[in-house]
Amino acid sequence: MRGRIFLLLIAVSLFFAWLANAVMDGRTQRLDNCVRAAIHAHAAPPLTAFMRALSFFGSPTALIIIGVVIVFALDRGEALHFVIAVIGAELLDRSLKLLFHRPRPPAFFGLAEPAGFSFPSGHALVSCVFFTVMAALAAKRIQSQSTRICLYTTAALLIAAIGFSRIYLGVHYPTDVLGGYSAAVVWLSIVTLARR
Repeated sequence: MRGRIFLLLIAVSLFFAWLANAVMDGRTQRLDNCVRAAIHAHAAPPLTAFMRALSFFGSPTALIIIGVVIVFALDRGEALHFVIAVIGAELLDRSLKLLFHRPRPPAFFGLAEPAGFSFPSGHALVSCVFFTVMAALAAKRIQSQSTRICLYTTAALLIAAIGFSRIYLGVHYPTDVLGGYSAAVVWLSIVTLARR
């Protein structure tokens, strides 16, 4: 298992490095703009309200509130693992944003442009780590294989929806979200290897 995780770490790290280089060279800009335009063409007020709610669900405010509840439900070792994973993800996001300095795209729907840089998406990175670790810790307490699969599927759909909401609202480029997910997998792999 450690060997597979290590191979995943290497593969996704290389992909992230390639993606970051392509983003910084401007090679992804046309694709980013095309995807943003295609998604925005299907905008509708009810969908926009739903996407704003999803985006808030992946915000620091929401994750802190949910995180505090989760920590009190875990034993000390699990709580420490959860906190290290999530805080580490937040620190990684801030460090990468400062490293790459990618300007934000123009937001849609008259939304205020979020503070900070664009690459990678913090919502994608941190929510991916947060809900993956949460699902893994919850799955340890569940005997049913089908229930565990349902739990992981729900977490994956929620993570994907939060990332999509950032593109839909125009506050991130698609490659920002992809970069956030890639960085999250790298960090999750490191945390998992360190704990084993």
